[in-house]
Amino acid sequence: MLNKYLDIKPEVAEALAAGKPVVALESTIISHGMPYPQNVETALAVEQIIRENGAVPATIAVIGGRLKAGLTPEEIEYFGKKGLDVAKASRRDLAVLCARGEDGATTVTTTMMIAHMAGIKVFATGGIGGVHRGAETTMDISADLEELAQTPVMVVCAGAKSILDLGLTLEYLETHGVPVIGYGTDKLPAFFTRDSEFGVDYRMDTAEEIAKAFKTQNEMGLRGGMLVANPIPVEYSMDSKVISAAIDQAVKEAEEQGVHGKETTPFLLARVTELTGGNSLESNIQLVFNNARLAAKISASYCEN
Repeated sequence: MLNKYLDIKPEVAEALAAGKPVVALESTIISHGMPYPQNVETALAVEQIIRENGAVPATIAVIGGRLKAGLTPEEIEYFGKKGLDVAKASRRDLAVLCARGEDGATTVTTTMMIAHMAGIKVFATGGIGGVHRGAETTMDISADLEELAQTPVMVVCAGAKSILDLGLTLEYLETHGVPVIGYGTDKLPAFFTRDSEFGVDYRMDTAEEIAKAFKTQNEMGLRGGMLVANPIPVEYSMDSKVISAAIDQAVKEAEEQGVHGKETTPFLLARVTELTGGNSLESNIQLVFNNARLAAKISASYCEN
């Protein structure tokens, strides 16, 4: 579907036209996920991993009011240097940013939207947003979940971010008919750790099986996306007790400081990084690399069948 506000990078457009595999990537991880220059180095490394695994990367962002499906290295550098000065763009922000000619870093939600506009089926990220702890009183539920319910893009992640209420996040996805696939696991990964007390809907052990399931869902005309939960590699998985203690402290500090809304997740992740001595940042980078590899393989298999 063409959109007059959308610019598709020539390399990405050529791959899509030829039926070749393409993997979308978000830009919030560049601007809000980690400091410069580590953010730029990581973004370029993720793109390279996708190429090495047989697909074309399409990092997605809003630049000067244009929706971008695929960034140049110079644009990634620009985003990395601008960092937190870039607006974090969810669904509610896209029209205003485009109307004003401003920049926006895409979240899971807006990356899915722009990927779908461009015709990209598979998207690799770190972890999705979800139902926040205490949502029964705050109603703080990520727009990522609603987007998964309505936009036919597969999201490959390391599970939901462990700062969330994982049980309620799964309940929400079930209510909205979003299949949660565990890659080689029966348990929902919790971002920094390989599993949790919660189970996934289906376990699948190959990229081919996952691609076939998603292609079938699309051919049946079923609404919405599919969530693939890919556990962080064993060597980078963190001690669940250490992470839980850091998250509990970060959540308490957020409440005390009145942090809420879209500022919550960046605050919590940054604070957890500080409390774990930076170990969680390295884990975060490695799980994104891991998800990129799997997403490229799924996209390649999807295009073959």
